[in-house]
Amino acid sequence: RPLFEATGRVARYELVPLEELGRPRVDALCSLSGIFRDTFSNVVDLLDDALRRAAKAEDEPLEQNFVRKHFLELCESEDEEGAATRIFSNAAGEFGSLVNERVSGGSWDQSEDLGETWAQRNAFAFGRGQRGTERRGVLDALLASTGSMVQLLDSVEYGLTDIQEYYANTGAMVRKMSDLQGRKVDALVVETTQKEIRPRKLDSVLRREYRTKLLNPKWAEAMVSEGSGGAFEVSQRMTALVGWGATSEFRESWVYDQGVQQYVLDEDMAKRLKDSNPEAFRNIVGRFLEANSRGMWDADSSTLEKLQDVYSAVEDELEGIFTPASQVGML
Repeated sequence: RPLFEATGRVARYELVPLEELGRPRVDALCSLSGIFRDTFSNVVDLLDDALRRAAKAEDEPLEQNFVRKHFLELCESEDEEGAATRIFSNAAGEFGSLVNERVSGGSWDQSEDLGETWAQRNAFAFGRGQRGTERRGVLDALLASTGSMVQLLDSVEYGLTDIQEYYANTGAMVRKMSDLQGRKVDALVVETTQKEIRPRKLDSVLRREYRTKLLNPKWAEAMVSEGSGGAFEVSQRMTALVGWGATSEFRESWVYDQGVQQYVLDEDMAKRLKDSNPEAFRNIVGRFLEANSRGMWDADSSTLEKLQDVYSAVEDELEGIFTPASQVGML
């Protein structure tokens, strides 16, 4: 619970006694964006102090305080400062996991590569006394023992499929945890803007977003009607679809089946996308081909052939080789 100064500022958080808490203390690994790390450094210090207080609560039984239990286990291989570390981010002055850059550029071979990229970029400890100390061993140990991952959503303006950074961090973190544990780690999403605030499974939230946005004819029409910018938004969400498939293994065929019908095989839609932003349209088509080649989607031979023909036609036009417009989206 918060302890306030006379000015109303939170000075620190005191531990709620176990008998009042009514349950064991749960350990937590906190992964922060570079923006949160720098903007709310005071909050980072308060969180770090509270976690360290829990780790040093010597009078509490280990079966009732998992923060201390894991702290003592880590002390076997780390110094006390490192063993009590729970808050990680990019190195000081750095931002982003670079996973989205790798997905956008197609510069990855195995999904494990993306999880490792995330871990390399987020292995730096923050809190009182630490401002970016690299502690990869502690991070890996925590990732290997964490039961589930929780992502908060606090805006109705955008969701998991709208911004590349979500799969590049949430998805890639789940990927690394799963690789270290040899199982698919549960990922939960808490939407704080909803009337009923409760955790929902990541895959369930992704399904809802794809139904209501990318695959929603009204949403698609509104985006495409915006011209080049709208085509770019559709293109970005196709890249994110591949990103989620690569990191969290969200690979549901119905999303690709409906998407290819709506944005590529529909003659009018394909023409409008190509005419307004041919580079975005090429990316849309290319992501379907990539998903098929990487085993995220099993396209039938007819659809695959049409995609390859459309992609070649758009490539030729962008390279200045004449291709009749009627070929694109009508093959």
